Amino acid sequence: MYFCILNSTNMTRSEKLGQLPIGKLLLEQAVPASIGIMVMSIYMIVDTIFVGQFIGAVAIGAITVVLPISFLISSTGMAIGIGGGSIISRALGEEDYQKAKKVFGNQITLAALLAFSFLGLGYLFQDEILTLFGGKGEILPYAKAYFQIILIGVPFLAWAMMTNNVIRAEGAPKIAMYTMLIPAVFNIILDPIFIIYLDMGIAGAAYATTLSYIASASFTFWFFFSGKSELTPSFSDLGLNLPIVTEIFSLGGVTLARQGVISILAIVLNNTLFSLGGALAVSVYGIIQRVMMFANFPVLGITQGFIPIAGFNYGAKSWDRVRKVAKTAIKVGTLIAFIIFVLILCFAEQIASLFTTDQELIALTAPAIRISFLATPLLLVQLVGSAYFQAIGKAIPALFLTLTKQGFCLIPLILTLPSFFELNGVWMAFPIADVLSAVICFYFLRKALRALPSTDLPTT
Repeated sequence: MYFCILNSTNMTRSEKLGQLPIGKLLLEQAVPASIGIMVMSIYMIVDTIFVGQFIGAVAIGAITVVLPISFLISSTGMAIGIGGGSIISRALGEEDYQKAKKVFGNQITLAALLAFSFLGLGYLFQDEILTLFGGKGEILPYAKAYFQIILIGVPFLAWAMMTNNVIRAEGAPKIAMYTMLIPAVFNIILDPIFIIYLDMGIAGAAYATTLSYIASASFTFWFFFSGKSELTPSFSDLGLNLPIVTEIFSLGGVTLARQGVISILAIVLNNTLFSLGGALAVSVYGIIQRVMMFANFPVLGITQGFIPIAGFNYGAKSWDRVRKVAKTAIKVGTLIAFIIFVLILCFAEQIASLFTTDQELIALTAPAIRISFLATPLLLVQLVGSAYFQAIGKAIPALFLTLTKQGFCLIPLILTLPSFFELNGVWMAFPIADVLSAVICFYFLRKALRALPSTDLPTT
């Protein structure tokens, strides 16, 4: 048995999820995911640095306004990808390969229909949408120029987000990593060309990002339709199947609801910040948002790596492996998150100065970064807590736990705390929400893991 576990060269990608040692498997899944997220966050940081250094502080506010809108539209693809990916992981665990292919075919059809529908709505109501998300005053002209170009790339981003989760569910984390690396590399290369050499300003930043989305989508299309994937669908798989569609949305709805709440949060946050500190305060949050994504890439990668392992082994009824991967992910991730927390506290000023030479913006950003990151060590508990229920196909608890931080905690705190602490109240809301949501997620995750059968069921 020991030899069989180590000699994994003859296993399919999906079989490895149920047989390799948990520590090795989590490392194999999490490292590529972490690298992909890291590089994506680097390109977002580089994008923001170019915008801040060569266009201006207000332009940072503009891309801060547009980003949640574009991700709300493209999150339909992510939701379909995660919802279908959960089904695919469990189907592969049950060795039902035909169902896995049928699910993927339905995901393709759904992603195309929804992404292009939202694209049309975005163009028709762009002024109203930008204003709603905080595109006011001097921010609006920059935001509109950026938004009109970014919308072209949104369907491609939706496809890339959807297929990335399917690739991960199939057990191909390195391919999923490339899906995230490609747009990052393209954006980093194209930003100086369009913004500096062609002097296209905010439009140049938008073209660079849009072309990077197209490159990522093209890569995943090649992967699935060149025979490299185990899940290449046939034409008949594209026909929508109501039970499959219902299950995709019941699970993917968790992601869509989360992104919807994040978008509501962006509306509340950007408008609150604009009322308290104008365009500069919105730009402060734009910097914090990029730092959060980059600083947290290891813990986000661990969460991404955790999901297919938990889903596969739950489908295979390997209860001990399900418990072990949850505990391992939390232990390792919490240690990493603590190291991140210390580094952020020590180098906040230097981090802020990377994005801009505006001394007023730096002075506002450094203390805001420190406050916002105070509860970082608790991040893995809330991420794994909500991701576990999504991985095993439990839509209602997954939805509840996913909405805990942004919906039930953060938005009410942002609406309340500035009355007492002004602008600092906004930054204080983040660690308080982190603590509250971590406690809630830990309670439900612990209860669910204890409810699993004490021994694995025999496989047939």
